[in-house]
Amino acid sequence: MNTSHLKNLFLVLLGNTIYALGITMFILPGKMITGGTTGLALTFNHYFQVPISVFVFGFNFIMFILGAAVLGKHFALTTLVSTFYYPVILGVFQKIPALGQVTDDRMLSTICGGIMIGFSIGLVIRAGASTGGMDIPPLVLNKKLGLSVSAMLYVFDCSILILQMTFSNAEQTIYGIVLVMIYSVILDKFLIMGTSQTEVKIISTQYDAINHLIQKQLDRGTTFLQAETGYLNINQPIVLTVISNRELVKLNKLVMDLDPKAFIIISHVNEVKGRGFSSQKIYK
Repeated sequence: MNTSHLKNLFLVLLGNTIYALGITMFILPGKMITGGTTGLALTFNHYFQVPISVFVFGFNFIMFILGAAVLGKHFALTTLVSTFYYPVILGVFQKIPALGQVTDDRMLSTICGGIMIGFSIGLVIRAGASTGGMDIPPLVLNKKLGLSVSAMLYVFDCSILILQMTFSNAEQTIYGIVLVMIYSVILDKFLIMGTSQTEVKIISTQYDAINHLIQKQLDRGTTFLQAETGYLNINQPIVLTVISNRELVKLNKLVMDLDPKAFIIISHVNEVKGRGFSSQKIYK
């Protein structure tokens, strides 16, 4: 096993550990309702007194078999660690009384639990793995019926929340909805953290000098886009470059000092692949 695989394995274990901590420290003591496999486990625990860690293990195992059969061996390997490690570490944490006595404030539990769940799932996904459990049915439906994965995730999460509403009061329900919203936002933000960049298009008669400055002073690559102005119908290249968010102020000053009349279009992009970003720069 190479260094990359060891790193990914560590991230998967860390993500599942943080997930289990969040459930043990904030969700269970606060009697919160939530989505996913944990939400189903809470429902079965209420109606049939099935221990949460036991239900999670059994459900994850069934979903693991389903995923392996429908989605293939490669998918099964990426979910193997999460499927069996998460319920085990959850059971261990539940036996530590101190972890269930962190706070009695339900709002604080909602915020902290949501942050930990969103962050932990993001770690696992960025390691190229899956948390298993309720992640698998939407993927199966997508492969067999072509249904949207994100839409099906929302449908399953909402259905699980509705199940828990049958034994929860209005306040618990509201906190549960807020919890799902928090961890969904945190997950989205975490997945693009460190990968978002700024795309800049510069229209200027000094395009050649601007191109040179970007390459020399910012050490960023550039591309000329061939364009024609709409009013005077003049053929003039547009300078396209992608920079980090912190470099935007410096680039803006460089361009304005050279050509105060330059037209600059700035766009934020979620991720950039290629030399200088996802792979090493090559200088010629």
